[in-house]
Amino acid sequence: MNVKIVTDSTADMPTDLANKLGITVVPAYVHFGNDVYRDRMDISEEEFYQRLLTDPVHPSTEPPTPEDFADVYQKLIREADGIISIHISSKLSATYNSALRAKELVETACPIEVVDSQLVTMGLGLLVEAASTFAKSGKSLSQVSEEVKRIIPSIHLLGLLDTLRYLAKGGRISKLKALLGSVLAVKPMLTIKDGELEPAGQVSNRDDGIDRLFNFIKNANDIQDLAIVYSTTPDEAQSLAERMDSIINRERIRLVRLGPVLGVHGGPGILFVALRVKV
Repeated sequence: MNVKIVTDSTADMPTDLANKLGITVVPAYVHFGNDVYRDRMDISEEEFYQRLLTDPVHPSTEPPTPEDFADVYQKLIREADGIISIHISSKLSATYNSALRAKELVETACPIEVVDSQLVTMGLGLLVEAASTFAKSGKSLSQVSEEVKRIIPSIHLLGLLDTLRYLAKGGRISKLKALLGSVLAVKPMLTIKDGELEPAGQVSNRDDGIDRLFNFIKNANDIQDLAIVYSTTPDEAQSLAERMDSIINRERIRLVRLGPVLGVHGGPGILFVALRVKV
């Protein structure tokens, strides 16, 4: 079986890794006023964060269109026995619905399975990596889909934010409102549960937050994959990775930069950990 894997750019999957694994990444969009950029294609992470901090216009985001996905599906079906398209939580973005609409637009005998990951950033990325492994083992589309859905609960995220201001500007605050009262005095910690961002407590400073991230990893059992995601603090991410040497082989830790689309809502100073445990 030749099952092709599709995801969107909120997976924060490095381009070289996606190419190596044969994964097609469909970019979402970033808007700075009338300027529109495809995530990581028309604007790099470095360019984006520089502009985020200096441009008086706060950016907005837009998911890939159904036509974007349909174009990708049409190209892949020429050599695929099936396509599995795995995307950011439907509770955080309209991307999943856009992919479903694209499936309806494409008339083909090649089956297409669209999966709501209930995850974001490298939580989604780790799921997509696992899907690639399942596909390369010769499993059918239905088998790959079953395996992907089976391991979703085994992927966990914990993040440290410098501020909730960017989430508030993007309208992604919902259950996090409880943290707003003291947001200036503390650093919020976030996790994702049932596809939604939820508060995971507060810390008084970044060092305490990084310690919490370390203990989160230290206390996990049978880690299969691990990623550290940062927006503007690569030294912190590297330092955290080095602390993991006694827990997990350094070569198995992915250091990844938060992409422009998620950076709109997370802002500078984000440090996230995503891990997948054995099930």
